[in-house]
Order: sequence, then structure tokens, then C-alpha cells
Amino acid sequence: MYKGSWQSGRRYRRRSHQQSPWFRHCASSERYNTGISQSPQDSGRGNDESPSTSSSTAGSSSVPDLPGYYFDPEKKRYFRLLPGHNNCNPLTKESIQQKETEKKRLQLVEEDKQKKKVARMGFNASSLLRKRQLGFLNDISYSRLAHELRVSCMQKGKVHIQSSDPSALASDQFNLILANTNRDRLFTVIDVKVGGSKYSIINLSRLRIPSPTVRMYENLYFTNRKVNSVCWASLNHLDSHILLCRMGIAKTPGCATLLPASLFAHSHPAVEDRPGMLCSFQIPSAWSCAWSLNTQANNCFSTGLSRQVLLTNVVTGHQQLFGTSSDVLAQQFAVLAPLLFNGCRSGEIFAIDLRSQSQCKGWKAMRLSHDSAVTSVQILQEEQCLMASDMAGKIKLWDLRTTKCLRQFEGHVNEYAYLPLHVHEEEGIVMAVGQDCYTRIWSLHDAHLLRTIPSPYPASKEDIPSVAFSSQLGGFRGGPGLLMAVRKDLYYFSYN
Repeated sequence: MYKGSWQSGRRYRRRSHQQSPWFRHCASSERYNTGISQSPQDSGRGNDESPSTSSSTAGSSSVPDLPGYYFDPEKKRYFRLLPGHNNCNPLTKESIQQKETEKKRLQLVEEDKQKKKVARMGFNASSLLRKRQLGFLNDISYSRLAHELRVSCMQKGKVHIQSSDPSALASDQFNLILANTNRDRLFTVIDVKVGGSKYSIINLSRLRIPSPTVRMYENLYFTNRKVNSVCWASLNHLDSHILLCRMGIAKTPGCATLLPASLFAHSHPAVEDRPGMLCSFQIPSAWSCAWSLNTQANNCFSTGLSRQVLLTNVVTGHQQLFGTSSDVLAQQFAVLAPLLFNGCRSGEIFAIDLRSQSQCKGWKAMRLSHDSAVTSVQILQEEQCLMASDMAGKIKLWDLRTTKCLRQFEGHVNEYAYLPLHVHEEEGIVMAVGQDCYTRIWSLHDAHLLRTIPSPYPASKEDIPSVAFSSQLGGFRGGPGLLMAVRKDLYYFSYN
């Protein structure tokens, strides 16, 4: 008896040094017995598989949900979850969720390579043509549905970027891209590997299929300060300048800078720019900015500050300050009506009457409300509707006359990021890049989700794509499509 007990204790100690706690599933008795330990290497091999949580499998099998563990249906075993990373057992909820997200992205990438896609069930090219011939669709509906079908079938291609410094393209990364009014130029903010940022303008005149090529014109204007907001400004002529709002550092205050596009030599050879003046205005750190094309506020721009809106005339230097109850994160001027629309961190959307003085009480023209911080506001062409997105992932279309929500666009993902919203009324689409790095395209007509485009790279908060869409990318003779900038690459999704 003593010898048997000593041998069993010896086997127990040998196994305890080689293994970590685990649970074995017994098919015959449907029980899970606690064993003794598994090696870190075995745990690592289990983590390389695509795991699924026990809560997701509990509904389809008899596997119970054990707190602190997850069940791998392929290995038919439980694995322990840790609150954070540990070298002995790197299996955490975050790593499981990351692997599931990447698996979903790769599946969507493979599906996105298919040439035949359908934006709406029962609507393909032949059925649309047939319904039009039978009189079931009028010209407007047929044009809209045909455009949606072409959007859903866009094919991805990589853009070749020509630059005076090709070596920098291999290390620098795109931060954002912003198309001008004519969609023939892109202003870019590029993060430099050694630190700081640099600006460039990309000419899209050579963006043609099958070998899309663009030319990047850089300017050695570096800044170590974060760029909070950017917009094109029309001071000398249409899109003659770029308005930048930069954060302050330590004792250096924030500033709003008007950067002449003429500093980027030959970026727009069709327009002979006069040597532009670089204007800079010291302001508190701004969250947003907007340039006015309204005659009531000619040569003016607005900056959204902490609990304030600052309206500045570039020519005279005159400024008006409007006090608000929350930080202003998004702005846009109306063109027909003398109004400036603002979206706040509190979820409030309000309009400032540009004819009123800041000291008066009646300068706030209207008010809408979201449940979360508003990150983008876009006014539709007739200025009877407004679209807004917030940090809860809600995108809503508002009627400005009745102040009621007309429709909501589902699927957008945002929890805390400052993400733009792109509305293209002529094409009838709405576009937004989510915090999950997916680019989603909806129909403006009925909020139907037309397409979801995955990022070429794994999802990361540092690698959220920046996009630009137009029916005439490259100018008047350009073709329709979508440009996506992520990391150091630029992709072109063209119509077939």
C-alpha cells in the first residue's frame, strides 16, 4: 500500500510540473473533471486556433458557461481567461475578440473579391433593365438603383504614388485625406516616422484604369502638434487655401493656419496661383473648423472651441465669440441661409444666426439633440435637411423645418473616436468609416446598407482608413470611384 501510494504521488508531482489547470470533457457522462496542469506551450498552441466564447456555443450545445473560462469547440476543452496579458498564458478576452474580428475581416475580404454582388435582393443589372422596360421603374428610380448596383460592384486596385522622395513613402503613413470641391486634388496629413507631421497635395488627374497613378507634391512644413481639424478654404479663389487647426503644446497656444495651396508647386497646373500668404491666428485649442461660402460671412472661418464658437474675418481680423454650454466638435456653414450649424460634445446641434451679434440673446436659431457627442454635421443641398453622426454610432437624417428625425442609418460603429461623415447627394449615398475600420455605404434614399468594405489591414485604432468618394475623381473628365488611404498605401475602388 505504501509503495503504491509513493508511486502515485511521484506520478502526481511529475504531471504537476508539466501541466496547468484544465477541464476535460467526458462524452459518456457529460461531465467536466478538473485535471492538473498543461504546459505553456500547449496553451499557446490552443491560442493559435480561432476561438469562440463559451457563451456563443452554450446556446447550440450542452456545454455550460464557466466564469473565468472559455470553451474551445474544436479542442473540446476549457481554457482559463486572464484579466490582462501574461507571458505564461497570453489567453485573454481581448486576444479572443481580436482573433474573431480578424477572422471575420479575412472572410469579408475574400467575399469582397467576388465581382458579382447585389446591393438589394432581387435587383441585378438584367432585372433592373427588365423592370424599366415594363414600366415598373421611372427614370429617376432606375438611375438611382443602377448607381447603387455599380457602387456595390466596385473593384479594389492599388494606386501608384509618384513622389520626389520615394524612400519616404515606405516609412511615412497617411493620417487623413481631404478632397477639394472639384475632386481633382487631395490634401493629406502624413505622419513622419521620426516624429511630427508633414503636408502634401496629391494631383488626381492621372487616376485612370487599369494603372491608376497619382503625383504627390510635398512641402517641408513640419509640425509636432496634433492637427485636430482640416478644411479647404476659398480666399483668393475656389479652394485656394487649406485651413488647419492645431493643438497647443505646453506654453505654446493653439493656432488656426491658412496654408496656401500654391506652396505645393505644380499641384494644380490648370490654375496659376498668385504667391499666397500664410496666415496664422492664435486661438485656444480648437476641436473643429469650417470655411464660409455665405455672403453674410464673406472671407470668414469658424473654429469650435471648448464651450465657445469663434468667428474670424481673415481680411479685417474682426472676431466674434459665442458662448456655448459644451465643446463644439463639428461645424458647417449654410450657403443659402445665414446660419452656422454646430455639433457639441453634449449631443446638442444648434445653429448660429450670422446676422446677430454675440452679445444678443437671439443668435441661437434652432436646436436638435443626439444622445452622444456629435462628431460630424452635413447640410444637404437644399438646406432643408441635415445629417449628423455621433460617438454612439448613430447616423441620423434631420428635417430642419420640423426638427424631427426622418431616418436612421444602421451599422456604423463608434464608441469614442472623432470620425467624419461623407454625404454625396448627387450620387445618393452616405459613407462613413467606423472604429472597426470597416467602410460602410448606405443609400441616402432609404438608409439601406449597400456595401461594407473591410480594411486591407487588421483593425486597429491607429489604422482607421481615410476615404474620399466622387463620381468624377480626377476632375471633370475623371471617373467615379472611392479612394482609401490606410497606413502607407492608397487604394482605388473603381466602377466596372
